[in-house]
Amino acid sequence: MAKILVVDDENNIIKTISSILQDEDHIVYSSRTGEETLEFLRINDVDLAILDVWLPDVDGIDLLERIKSLYQDVSVIMISGHGSIDIAVKSTKLGAYDFIQKPLAMERVITSVNNALEHMRLRKENIKLRKESSMEDEMVGSSPKIVEIREVIDTAAKTNARVFITGDSGTGKELVARAIYHRSKRSDRPFVKVNCAAIPNELIESELFGHEKGAFTGAINRRIGKFEIANKGTMFLDEVCDMSASAQSKVLRVLQENQFERVGGNETITVDVRVIAATNVDVKKAVEEGTFREDLYYRLNVIPIHMPTLSERMEDFPRLVNYFLDRFSGEHGIGLKQIDEAGMKELSRHSWPGNVRELKNVIERLSIMVPGEIIGREDIRKHLDAYDYDDIVAKDISSLKKAREEFEKDFIVKMLKKNDGNVTVAAKELGIERTNLHRKIKQYNINIDKI
Repeated sequence: MAKILVVDDENNIIKTISSILQDEDHIVYSSRTGEETLEFLRINDVDLAILDVWLPDVDGIDLLERIKSLYQDVSVIMISGHGSIDIAVKSTKLGAYDFIQKPLAMERVITSVNNALEHMRLRKENIKLRKESSMEDEMVGSSPKIVEIREVIDTAAKTNARVFITGDSGTGKELVARAIYHRSKRSDRPFVKVNCAAIPNELIESELFGHEKGAFTGAINRRIGKFEIANKGTMFLDEVCDMSASAQSKVLRVLQENQFERVGGNETITVDVRVIAATNVDVKKAVEEGTFREDLYYRLNVIPIHMPTLSERMEDFPRLVNYFLDRFSGEHGIGLKQIDEAGMKELSRHSWPGNVRELKNVIERLSIMVPGEIIGREDIRKHLDAYDYDDIVAKDISSLKKAREEFEKDFIVKMLKKNDGNVTVAAKELGIERTNLHRKIKQYNINIDKI
């Protein structure tokens, strides 16, 4: 739900747009002049303004420029019954998200509003990330491998070249991707992450490229894909080797031509997206086994970065431990704690199969559970014994399966809600047998009576 201001001097236009957006659960306000609009924005918070080019007291283009200079967080969509390419181009250059010609088509308005709000949400999220403490974005340590990675990050950030990050789970691949993004010229544009392993194969193409209304069963509206949302920004394809063969082929085309079509569509869409990919599998082995395209690998692997395991950078271990102790002291409002020499030796003897992520979890546990200021060997033994690392690794691997299951459960619940709990109709729209849907309802403990 968003707060949207409709600016037009025609009552029927205001009523039409308000009706459409209220049906989408948005809060809609209206104004009829430029002066009224600026006064409203001065007092009220608004997420989006839909602004007519022709107003009785001011040129809509001039009002757009004023709004964007005063209220950068307000997204603007321009509308006009007498539009031209010149006006549309000028509007876009001044910061308008979109330009729609009258008469207004309901689906066009809904799609544009949803895209503008999503774009603004990502922009605000990226600004928030940049304003937050740089702790998450820093590569802690001074070992030769980390120093080298920092240098590659700085080099990569100055370009638009694609980057392929490899390494075991928990080594910090996403940390590197975000560090490159924050240091790049695209840092004021969207950073869109897609976990390819968490999305079912039959939905990955729709997620990446979007789909048209009616493209498949259940596609009741046009949906904009992640590549379109990431236009002018950065796309992080995590666990890229888990992508289906068909999706790999389409991604390859985007990398080669910067173009694609939505699922079920004929319109060719051109985008400018910087792609950073990551995987924890042996890519060359995946290529040899035919599960990952060799040509896609070479397209992605322009700047390779391999993340070392924690055991390969143990000279950073004391610094990492103290970093996490300091961090969790602040996060949890507890006194700063220290680990004595015997405790550090005990920690350093562990193999750390979960790498830095595992170390982070253990230090957080120790910071909270040990009452004194000094954490000793016996404290560490006690909590390491209680911490099943094989179970942690298993959970890390199984989390991909869990994410898929959660995605499928949510999708089924939404379809059941749409059809008032009618399993037969929902199964038909999902494209599966009714008995299969009943089995999944039971598997996910979905209560039909509460839908």
